[in-house]
Amino acid sequence: MHKLPAQPTVKAPRETFTGDAWFDVVVRGEAPSRIRVNVVRFAPGARNAWHAHAAGQTVHVTEGAGRIQARGGEVLEMRAGDTYVTPAGEWHWHGAAPDRFMTHLAIWEAPDDGVAETEWGEQVDDAEYAAPAKAAPR
Repeated sequence: MHKLPAQPTVKAPRETFTGDAWFDVVVRGEAPSRIRVNVVRFAPGARNAWHAHAAGQTVHVTEGAGRIQARGGEVLEMRAGDTYVTPAGEWHWHGAAPDRFMTHLAIWEAPDDGVAETEWGEQVDDAEYAAPAKAAPR
């Protein structure tokens, strides 16, 4: 067992995020582990671009309110305690609600075959983001 050194908070890059967001790397597993976990903090209205993870992704909201959408699906509300799972290769985005901060854990695995962990697409435009959000079932 060993304690991992704390990594500095990183500002999310403008190429893959709209608005202000920051992340802290919690763990970046070393072989044979491929686990990745980040704490991501979004300012109101901030969101990431469309993206897909080669091995899927789990998002667990720890505080605030947000939005998430799979390509072709409805925009869904997210609240503290909600967990969403996107399967391998599913294009999606997630971010804060227009008027609330949101923090979530982003959990994914690096594929073991040399494929890129994440493929990034275009930014989520304001019209996509502003679509009415459907309340998630409780």
